[in-house]
Amino acid sequence: MSAPLLIAAVVGGGVLLLMRRLFPRQKAVKLLRYSGENMRGKTVIVTGANSGIGKALAGELLKLRARVIMACRDPRSAEEAAQDIRKQAGPENGEVVIKHLDLASLRSVRNFCEEVTQEESQVDVLINNAGIYQCPYTKTDEGFEMQLGVNHLGHFLLTHLLLDLLKASAPSRIVVVSSKLYKYGRINFDDLNSENNYNKAFCYSQSKLANLLFTLELAHRLEGTGVTVNALTPGIVRTRLGRHIQIPLLAKPLFYLASLVFFKSPLEGAQTPLYLACSPEVEGVSGKCFANCEEEELLPKATDEEAAKKLWDISRRMVGLAD
Repeated sequence: MSAPLLIAAVVGGGVLLLMRRLFPRQKAVKLLRYSGENMRGKTVIVTGANSGIGKALAGELLKLRARVIMACRDPRSAEEAAQDIRKQAGPENGEVVIKHLDLASLRSVRNFCEEVTQEESQVDVLINNAGIYQCPYTKTDEGFEMQLGVNHLGHFLLTHLLLDLLKASAPSRIVVVSSKLYKYGRINFDDLNSENNYNKAFCYSQSKLANLLFTLELAHRLEGTGVTVNALTPGIVRTRLGRHIQIPLLAKPLFYLASLVFFKSPLEGAQTPLYLACSPEVEGVSGKCFANCEEEELLPKATDEEAAKKLWDISRRMVGLAD
């Protein structure tokens, strides 16, 4: 056996063993089936709808005859995705609208919300799906660490600026996509913006924990309004989210093959957000987290009401909403 093949075999075996330990084979996901009239007449905003879970979710909502607003940073990619899901959904389905939204720019978030409130008479569901994962250290337009800025602060402002329209459209829903990797994070209130030290894995986990604490506090503040908010952890899904992760060249083909076995497809990953957006089973349910369309028990740090309130107040100041 030649040296390159031997090296590839050793690396590949190591990758497969690691994948088995880190990502046990997930049981088959049952795809949801709702009536074709389930979402007729309803407007749903999906951030990051041009790829991955967001694209699959937008396609399923389109089949249910929803008016889907694809809120995306890259207009060309969004248009290609829209053409694809329209083709898959077929005729006589819902409507797709593309609007520009860059969550790394609070100005873009404000412009998006202003456009939506002027043009849309209602928003029935807001799905905060877009995210960035373990990127090199960069900052948003306003100088926030990128993962905190996009995954938490951008969606924090987006949700706030659309709350009046969501309340006027009640009963309405907010869906927040988090991650099981929240377990490895904590909210570093002493260096929330990672100015003193940057660990890309920690910062991602911190941002996903922030999603859960945001959901907790927002649920309290929305009591009695007819607007519910719930979070979810989709599991390990084959998407472009991990594009910043460096994988050895020889291991890439094997990693891809392993992902086909151990990871969910985007459509499978979209089932829980679809459930929270559409299902009558969660009507009136708020402040919870779900996985595989079932309520998930969270670690105490994700249900810490004192930390949730503190993060809320700090986040308001950071995005310019302080009273």
